[in-house]
Amino acid sequence: MSKRAFVLTSSDSGFAGEREDVSGPTAMELLRQAGWEIVGYALLPDDRWQLTQKLCQVCDSGEADLLLTTGGTGFSARDCMPEATADAAERMVPGIPEAMRWYSLQITPRAMLSRAAAGIRKNTLIVNLPGSPKAVRENLGAILETLDHAIHMMHGQGH
Repeated sequence: MSKRAFVLTSSDSGFAGEREDVSGPTAMELLRQAGWEIVGYALLPDDRWQLTQKLCQVCDSGEADLLLTTGGTGFSARDCMPEATADAAERMVPGIPEAMRWYSLQITPRAMLSRAAAGIRKNTLIVNLPGSPKAVRENLGAILETLDHAIHMMHGQGH
């Protein structure tokens, strides 16, 4: 089974070069450790249109089975990754962010403030992760094992 992942970080300050993106590389390292091939990485500003366009481009190209995003899931006025994901997705997958929030609530009550979303476009699963490296580790750790099965099912390989 292919396990190809693309990581997209949403960060105004990262895109402007004012802050180093640590959450995207953290996600990529965890994926590599789990046997995923990283086929691409991008860092974009918190701009709904640009993020939606990139999500669609990656999914429509067929280059990735999984598109993980980091950042843009909070309450800031510029946070728009869940909306961009909903714009790009053909089908939403609410159970994945619900599981991440449930797992994270065991660690911090602030987990309930995550607006993360997940969806499918073509044959690519899109999953939003928070923007902090610690939260990326926690949230991705909660779902990583199940992602293999999700990709299997999405590609019609059954249960």
